[in-house]
This record gives sequence, C-alpha cells and structure tokens, in this order.
Amino acid sequence: MKKIRIISLIALFAFIPVLAFAGGSNTACQTRYPIVLAHGMAFSDGMLGIDYWWDIVDDLEDNGATVYVASVNAMDTTANKAAQFKQQFLEFLAVTGASRGNIIGHSHGGIYTRYAISNLGLASKVASLTTLCSPHRGSAIADVIMGILPDSGEWLVGGILDIVYKFLGDSNPQSAQNGHNLVRSYMINVFNPNTPNMSGVYYQSWATRIYTITADMVLEGTWLLLNFYEGANDGLVSVNSAKWGTFRGTWTGSWYNAGGVSHINAVNHFFGITPGADVEAWYVDMVKDLKSKGY
Repeated sequence: MKKIRIISLIALFAFIPVLAFAGGSNTACQTRYPIVLAHGMAFSDGMLGIDYWWDIVDDLEDNGATVYVASVNAMDTTANKAAQFKQQFLEFLAVTGASRGNIIGHSHGGIYTRYAISNLGLASKVASLTTLCSPHRGSAIADVIMGILPDSGEWLVGGILDIVYKFLGDSNPQSAQNGHNLVRSYMINVFNPNTPNMSGVYYQSWATRIYTITADMVLEGTWLLLNFYEGANDGLVSVNSAKWGTFRGTWTGSWYNAGGVSHINAVNHFFGITPGADVEAWYVDMVKDLKSKGY
C-alpha cells in the first residue's frame, strides 16, 4: 500500500508542470487595445470561403491578442470603404468596451483606414495605425491599368467587374473608381493633402519586396513593370509608396529567402505557402512591439 502511495505521489508531481502549462496563457500579444485587421482591394475576408489573413488571426490569438477582422467591399471607392470600416470598427470597440483600437491595414486597407481616421472622425478612437504594403503615393500599376482603358470603354469594363463583385458579395461596388483612387497623381496631389496624420494616433508602416521569384509567381509581370517605373516593389506597391509615418523597414523574410516577399505573401498567401517567410511570426512580432509601446 505504501509503495502504491509513493508511485502515485511521483506521478502527481510529474503531472503538475503539464497542468500548469495547460492552465497558463500566453500574453505576448495582449495589447492594451484590441487589434482590428483591414483587408485590401479585390478580395475581402471570407470571399469564396477564403480567409484573407491566412492563419494570422489564430496565431495572434494564441499569443493573447484580441483580434477583429473588418470586411468591407472588395471593389469600391476609398471613401465608401472608409465609411463601412468605421461602422464595423465602432461595433468592435462596443463589444470589447475598449476606448480605442489598433488598426493593421494591408494594401488599400491602410488607405481607407487613414481616410476614416482623418475625415470620418475616428482619430480619438484609434491608438495606432500600422500599414503594410499600402500605396500611400499610389501605384504605377493603377496608372497603367486606368491609362490603358479608354474613356469610351472604361464604363463597360468597370460595369462587368461590378456585376462580378456584386455576385461575390459586394454591395453596390464601384470598381473603376477604386482604380482611379489609387493612381499616383490622385494619391499624391489630392488624397494625401486632404488626409493628414492626426494628433494622438501612432502611424507606422512596413513594405515588402520581391527580389527574384517568390512562392506565388503571380505578380512577376507586375513586379518587372513596377521595377521600371518605381524601383524596388512587392509586385503591386513600391517600397517608396509604402512608407508612411514611422517607416519600420522592408520585410523580406528570412536571411536565406532569395525570392523576397510579395504583396500577396504579406498576408500569408497562397494558403500559407510562403517558403523563406514566416508570416505569422512577423505579425506576432509586430503586435508584440505595439504592446511594448503601450498600445
């Protein structure tokens, strides 16, 4: 009987660390304010059943973050997307009871959220805005696409895209105007002067860059085109255009990643296949840093 008690005691002590680990919680990304993710153009979260932020939300939550995902029209004007985002953002804050939130916007998500902060009264509700691969100075790709479309046929192409995106879930999309809103002349001469940074909001930005051939390969053609017009880029947005507020640098994955990180890789696509780039870890480090800054 005594032998059985000793064995049981040893087993109990061996099991205590396991219980402690299982009952513990990882708070590495437990920021003061919740994280709200804002997607880019052409694809919204959940469209066709696909997670825009592939595995990223789960990793952030596993590390203690409170994360909400906004989903606005995939193809629409910056102003319309901003209005949709504002409504959802305020709903997220209401659910959590938080007074402010941290926004992380990818691509156009960094533009329409800037608009919402500066022009729709969200400044007092936003602690920080982190933009990833966002075309703050427009993109030559938008210039080329909108320039190639003749005025006489633009309505037709835009109309066809509107039909497609309405079928995919957008409410009253405006595809052609979405393109016009991202040409360089508009962003530099109209949008930026009318969308200043707001006091009390911490603005920071990241770029990514393709060096040769990345895992997705879809953007190789546009990468070459942007190289000619704007230099280093991720296939859709140049490094220079992505800079806004405190520029945190150009993330290209691991040191051995010869291909670099594309605009699509930056949100962990295609479907988590991003050799040489641990995208989930990049976001975890990003949010850890926001926590260290008190956001």
